[in-house]
Amino acid sequence: MPDCEIKPNGTLPIQFSVMLKNRSGALSSLVRLLSSAHIEVIGLSVQDSRDAAIARLVLSDPDTAMRIFMEKGIPHTTSEIAVIALNESGQGLALALDTLRAAETNVDFAYSLMARPKGKNLMAMHLEDTQFGTSVLHRAGFRVFYEEDLIR
Repeated sequence: MPDCEIKPNGTLPIQFSVMLKNRSGALSSLVRLLSSAHIEVIGLSVQDSRDAAIARLVLSDPDTAMRIFMEKGIPHTTSEIAVIALNESGQGLALALDTLRAAETNVDFAYSLMARPKGKNLMAMHLEDTQFGTSVLHRAGFRVFYEEDLIR
């Protein structure tokens, strides 16, 4: 794998992974808590199991969300993600995945975001090496979104 350094154009977006009890209203309560602090959910993916669910969230104000989660004792982790714009969901997605495969970097998981700037679809990806993967996608011509682009 080539050694390359990304020239920072901003801060990579942060994804929160929040552990929720698998019960009715748990996700709604979390979203209401964030909303009461004027934090918008920009992206959401939920993976559930019998006892617990993991909500992956991209938020409009990660710093305030971090403070709230710490103050309320809400179990969570954070990780950097790559966010790119796709012109077309089918061909654009396939090209992005082919670009990452050619660079020999793995996609751990991905989901679309609710934000649609200028009608473009946004895709969030947790990559094996987010810095490297973001650099590869940028060099391949994909529009990379940074935290500053997502915060409203």
